[in-house]
Amino acid sequence: MTGTIDLLGDPNIGVYARVFEDMAIVYPGAPREFTDALRKELGVGIVSTSIQGSAIIGSLVAGNTHGLVVSGLATSDEVAVLEEYRDVLLLEGSMNAAGNVILANDHVAAVHPDMEIDVAEEIGSFLSVPVVRLSFGGIKTVGMAGYATNRGILVHPRTTDAEIAALEKVVEIPVGLGSVNMGSGLVGTGVLANSRGYIAGSFTSGFELGRIEEVFGFLE
Repeated sequence: MTGTIDLLGDPNIGVYARVFEDMAIVYPGAPREFTDALRKELGVGIVSTSIQGSAIIGSLVAGNTHGLVVSGLATSDEVAVLEEYRDVLLLEGSMNAAGNVILANDHVAAVHPDMEIDVAEEIGSFLSVPVVRLSFGGIKTVGMAGYATNRGILVHPRTTDAEIAALEKVVEIPVGLGSVNMGSGLVGTGVLANSRGYIAGSFTSGFELGRIEEVFGFLE
């Protein structure tokens, strides 16, 4: 349930994978140590694909148990792999890095505050959750400034009370401040988690791990 890891020396593991309750999407050729850790710590199957030919899966995919929102630049072959597991919504236009601009679980989707209202509403309808346009600590790329599981939402340490209140209006799970990798507030870049467990970037301190455990409900 606990642990840290890097990916070929890079502690920003959340950039290269996207985790759900049942699966982790990782790029082809990801190290065996990394995929084995995801299986063991999070109890997930591994889905291997690039997105738009890139390894930065975490930046380009968002979603929940109802569906996946994916960069509109994904290829038909990449989309076909994902459609074996979920319905897929392609995010078109200039704001297409879905994993960067969407923070989602089975309770809510928080999206970039400048996202067009009709696009935000389409995402909420597709994922079957209420949608909120907001930032965390003024950072608009909410998918990297926060991380959400079905048990809690960890957000940038500069997130304001008003920003937290906007989430708490629509969800009843804990929302808490935290950091990863020795002080990075972009928590989405440095943790992968679901309701069964978590794994954090290799630079993450004991104090930071404690906050992750508290917010995601893993304290004994």
